[in-house]
Amino acid sequence: MRVLLLVDCYLPSTKSSAKLVHDLALEIQRQGHQAIVVAPDDALDRPCDVRQEAGVTVVRVRAGRIKGALLPLRAFNEARLSAVLWRRARRFFEAQRCDLVAYYSPTIFFGALVLRLKRLWGCRSYLILRDIFPQWAVDAGVLRRGPAYWFFRRKELAQYRAADVIGVQSPANLAYFERGMGGKPRRLEVLFNWAVPESPRPTGRERERLGLQGRTVFFYGGNIGLAQDMDNLLRLAAGMRDEPSTHFLFVGQGTEVERVRRAAAERGLGNVTLHPGVDQQRYLAMVADFDVGLLSLDRRLLTQNFPGKMLSYMQASLPMLASVNPGNDLRQVVEEARAGFVSWNGDDATLLENARRLARDGALRAEMGRNARRLLERSFLVSRAAEQILASVSRS
Repeated sequence: MRVLLLVDCYLPSTKSSAKLVHDLALEIQRQGHQAIVVAPDDALDRPCDVRQEAGVTVVRVRAGRIKGALLPLRAFNEARLSAVLWRRARRFFEAQRCDLVAYYSPTIFFGALVLRLKRLWGCRSYLILRDIFPQWAVDAGVLRRGPAYWFFRRKELAQYRAADVIGVQSPANLAYFERGMGGKPRRLEVLFNWAVPESPRPTGRERERLGLQGRTVFFYGGNIGLAQDMDNLLRLAAGMRDEPSTHFLFVGQGTEVERVRRAAAERGLGNVTLHPGVDQQRYLAMVADFDVGLLSLDRRLLTQNFPGKMLSYMQASLPMLASVNPGNDLRQVVEEARAGFVSWNGDDATLLENARRLARDGALRAEMGRNARRLLERSFLVSRAAEQILASVSRS
């Protein structure tokens, strides 16, 4: 079977979607199929570049800048993705028939291209839905229900209509769709995020490099944006100032980085370090060297998701300390596995109490870390995700 994987960025991008799709492509190859990855690339010096990387055919197509662009320019360039990818990679598509198109969201702008490819190849399609946009932006106060919202909403619905199967990332999102979100897609199912089984090992080098020897380090890695409510974590760090052996390390990039940096300085939070985003190899080395994995989601969000960063925490056997939006079934999953503590965003007292328990009890951290690893192996391995996506070809 030949599987085309569409994603809005690919390695060496540090975005979690790039790593997820890379791992998925390698697993599809391992299971005896052929994987082809297609992604836009704003640094390309030619219209289309095709090469083999780790046995996977990778097609990069020159497109306008998305990552790091100002929001109006980003929206313009993303809205043109389907047209640009089709125009510049059309010869490749016409010469390379595939049996399945699996496309990753975000972005919401692949619907038109997927429909073209389905007509061209007579194949099926699988939407890996990790982000319900624009609804989350409305919930977080980033977007109002005006012309821009309705434009994005039409593109979102077009993306759903292009899918034969939609894999949402949590059971709560099934209920969200059943309440009328997205019309009537062909089929809905839960497709958990995934990770490879290999476990990064601590070396102590990252801890030493950052001068954090002897500290219990609460580590946050990933996007630093509005949906993550980083003020939630700053309030936690402020509450933990009387625990001098603890430290908070935030690693990543996003729209809120500079504001969070200023806020930490203004509050005198000497127990907080902000570090720029790093490549995947370095990121996993950092995760393995520290003690607790942090998760935060704004309480205003009505859609539910399992942040991709929890995969690396489970890989490295880190216990999780989470503060998430009410109704998010991440709480049930993590607590039933005894892989960490989860509270509702806004309940600062419980979050602080849970942080103190993890900071003061190394045996508890170790036990919950082992449970987190078991949870990964039970429900979040890439082999399970690949099998589920590939099986969609034979479903009616």
